[in-house]
Amino acid sequence: MSSSQTCPDPNQHKRVSVKSNPGFLERLGETAGGTVVGVGLFFLSIYLLFTNEGRALQTASSLNEGLSQVVSLGPFSSLDLQNNNRLVHLSAQLRTSQPLHDPNYRVAVQAVKLKRQVEMYQWVEYRESKDYQEDGETKTETTYTYNTEWKSELVNSRNFDEEIGHQNPSAMSVESVTVVAPEVGVGPFSLSKGLVEQINDFHTLSLRDISTFNLAPFLSVDDDYFYHTQNPRRPEVGDVRVRFSFAGLSGATSPLGRAQTVSVVAMQSGEQLMSFKTKSGDTLELLYPEQLSAEEVFEKELQYNSKKTWGIRAAGWALMFLSIQLTMRIIYTLVDWVPVLRELVSMGLKIFALSVSCSLSLLTIGVGWIFYRPLVAAALGALALLPVFLAHSRLPAKKNE
Repeated sequence: MSSSQTCPDPNQHKRVSVKSNPGFLERLGETAGGTVVGVGLFFLSIYLLFTNEGRALQTASSLNEGLSQVVSLGPFSSLDLQNNNRLVHLSAQLRTSQPLHDPNYRVAVQAVKLKRQVEMYQWVEYRESKDYQEDGETKTETTYTYNTEWKSELVNSRNFDEEIGHQNPSAMSVESVTVVAPEVGVGPFSLSKGLVEQINDFHTLSLRDISTFNLAPFLSVDDDYFYHTQNPRRPEVGDVRVRFSFAGLSGATSPLGRAQTVSVVAMQSGEQLMSFKTKSGDTLELLYPEQLSAEEVFEKELQYNSKKTWGIRAAGWALMFLSIQLTMRIIYTLVDWVPVLRELVSMGLKIFALSVSCSLSLLTIGVGWIFYRPLVAAALGALALLPVFLAHSRLPAKKNE
């Protein structure tokens, strides 16, 4: 059941929905469903924490293996077939055969990628809800506000609470697209598709110096955007604007600047650089948009692996904490009709979930170390037991005295 309230602003209205407070059995049923979800999340967190240790070790081993085998080439090195099927490192400027074009807007850039991002002026709905109790019922007051904004994705106005007066077009007249150079090279080598995909440092194409005489009559330029209207400062719903950006400058001479220098670590296969399979099971196919030595590339990868490992550990702990809370929620439901007891139980369950999740997370990570790094785990265990051994070895000596 719901009722609407009118507001003086035609782009804002309120709607109040009423829902009877659920009974004890209904709340118990909802809590039981949460318990099932909590059990599933609990096992998922254990799997995440356990396998993360193996992934971290495998990645670190692969990087150390690659660092011990990599051959560094000079920026002006020629093709040496003796390095075929070996892991090589190279820092040099990007190279492409021809500029990338967008004939509709007469844009041409000598780069690896040219992105056309399209936005349309559309209605956007915002919702803000608040719940309150009245006459033994739960009421939800939702305020709907409609604004016009530039959006890169289509907003379906049919899903609005009030579509009348806030209708959006069903399609854009121009689509967003990214054009990629067919062949990309570094030094004497061509780059594999996997390496080209890593060139994503996009920069907005400035339109300050572009000539407007050759543009279509329905286009105008303002603030690095092509507008499909002659009044860019007063857009209407359905108007479109287009912005271009590029990644990986690759021209020998370009008004946008010098060709970008990249650092690549990959396997040399003839005249192409491609992925290298390590004995640990990972593949190495690395590209950084700056000039780095081989040691610096691998150091960055090791740092990223460490951050990723700790991030997954934190995510696994948070997932376990949430799962324990959901599982124990049924206890709170059984006593939530007693105000004082309800607050005490709620606090106690949170402390319990925090303590158990921390302990089990550390235990799971420890088991992962024992499984994936048995020698290191044995050494740490021996080191931990050393004080106990020394204490016991002194007891017979004291008894003899």
